[in-house]
Amino acid sequence: MSLYPSLDDLLELRHATHTLGLSSHHLVNSSFGGLYASVFRGSGVNFEEVREYREGDDIRNMDWKVTARTNKPHLKVYREERERGVMLCVDKGPHMGFGTRGTFKNIQAARAAALIGWAASRIHDRVGGLAFGDPEAGLQHFRSLRGRQSLWRLLRTLAAPGAASGRSLDCLAGALQRATVGLTSGSLVFIIADLNREVLGLELILGNLIQRHTVVLIPVDDPADWEIPDMGRITFSGTDGELVEIDTGDAAARSGYRAAWEARRTALLSVAHRLGIFFLPVRTDDDIHKTLIRGLEERARWRTL
Repeated sequence: MSLYPSLDDLLELRHATHTLGLSSHHLVNSSFGGLYASVFRGSGVNFEEVREYREGDDIRNMDWKVTARTNKPHLKVYREERERGVMLCVDKGPHMGFGTRGTFKNIQAARAAALIGWAASRIHDRVGGLAFGDPEAGLQHFRSLRGRQSLWRLLRTLAAPGAASGRSLDCLAGALQRATVGLTSGSLVFIIADLNREVLGLELILGNLIQRHTVVLIPVDDPADWEIPDMGRITFSGTDGELVEIDTGDAAARSGYRAAWEARRTALLSVAHRLGIFFLPVRTDDDIHKTLIRGLEERARWRTL
């Protein structure tokens, strides 16, 4: 199993051939790409203002509430939605080089970013990226631009080996501040990261972000985040090299470990729900295409209710 994403693999996700029984030119273009467009583009128009009705206006856009309140006919005015800014914020810290089943978190995160990036690029959104968490490379920011230049640069960065050791940097706040530089209001911000963390302070950061942008949280999970099998006494090494010996045979300790993860996840979900943020978790042991498609289908159904 490879330790890092393959650039060829990330590029080939434009023409994925092994998902849902679809031929190579249909997955991203029709199935995933269509879902992406329907969920994040909606009807293709953005609300702009309410103004008084003028002769010849389409009465289907009448704002009946304002009309009743003012006793004068008013109309909702829309503008056609064209290019939209998209920023893919991807965690590249040493802790992402972890996985017990399927693949590693860094590989699954890169695949998710590639699929979303290709789908956005196909409908001419301006795609940019930001890789954060690598203690050696630091923040690597690629502005949202027309064309695929920034997406290519992001994918090359994600495929390059990062720092294999060293203390992981908790720089999510700084990364999100940097990510919004140059982004137009109403952009899409995807946060693809290991979010198995305390949410203290995260709600304020996300709250500020959603005032101008649409945010999607994509936590990358591994089954070992919440469940450690009984392997006896095992020595674990942190990303900073610190060694910790744990008795994985202690049932009470395993139960407490799971309860701690569930508490963190519940808190994160609560933040997302309060702020109206789309929450789409992915797992290292699941097919990334199917996971994203299921998530978008669920979101599309929720929007129609």
